Amino acid sequence: MSRYSEKPLDFLKLKTIPIADRGGKVRVDAFASPHKKGDDLIAFLVGLPHILAGDTLRAVVESLIRAREAKRQIIWGLGGHVIKCGLAPVLIDLMKRGFATAFAMNGAAAIHDFEIAISGATSEDVEAVLPDGRFGSADETGHEMSHALDYGVRNDLGAGEAYGLRLVQLTRPDFRRHSLLYSAYENTTPVTVHIAVGTDTPHAHPLANGANLGAASHRDFKLFCSLVQGLEGGGVYINLGSAVILPEVFLKAVSVVRNLGGTLSDFTTVNIDFQQHYRPKMNVVERPHAGGMGEGYSLTGHHEILLPLIAAALVECSE
Repeated sequence: MSRYSEKPLDFLKLKTIPIADRGGKVRVDAFASPHKKGDDLIAFLVGLPHILAGDTLRAVVESLIRAREAKRQIIWGLGGHVIKCGLAPVLIDLMKRGFATAFAMNGAAAIHDFEIAISGATSEDVEAVLPDGRFGSADETGHEMSHALDYGVRNDLGAGEAYGLRLVQLTRPDFRRHSLLYSAYENTTPVTVHIAVGTDTPHAHPLANGANLGAASHRDFKLFCSLVQGLEGGGVYINLGSAVILPEVFLKAVSVVRNLGGTLSDFTTVNIDFQQHYRPKMNVVERPHAGGMGEGYSLTGHHEILLPLIAAALVECSE
């Protein structure tokens, strides 16, 4: 017998209702269809459950297709891991198909892409080289990126365009086709690079010039604001793998556009990352659409799986 003075409640008088009256948010007609051997990707997409991320994935694909048809801006904001995971060729193909009209990079994304273009490799073993101070000391990276910004500032170029121009002069044919900076420059697709001084390895190079870093990145911010203005009426902004810098930059750009008289409505934003962070959730998915200005979506998963899946869906579902 229990020693407690309190006794369990008696449930006999609880009121119940028929399940038909209660209803349910999940019904069998929304369930997934098993994949059949030989089915194509469209059948796979149709077979996803019409629940949560299944519907979100389809909505993102449909938004991108509509944006291309409407000739609105489709801007991809890229964190460093997107490039480091080998996804530049997928983004380059999307650009050539009209599913990417501009790219925004944080500093890490630009560095990884620049190194791939000049050496065919990137991403050092930090734990192995940090103890003796060799981390971030690759000479060519700091030297050439600093040279690019010096020329760019003197010729009224932003960081993204300056890096692309420098890679045209430097790259070998077997590496350049893997570089987003190079390919976008050749395609005259705008690339903006948003630099936070001290976060990137070239900032510790002897040739690093703070004035050039700031001037080139600030010009790119102004260009980015112009690109964001083009989201009005059906455009799409995708934040892919940037947890802090690009979500902050994007929200400021939205405010600038509206401050200058633009309504910036009827557009779509998407945050894609392997975990959802506060700033992308608020600054990309929710705040830009306060008051019914558009739609925001979140997809959670690894870049190296989700981006090729979305890209394949775009190829298969569009003419």
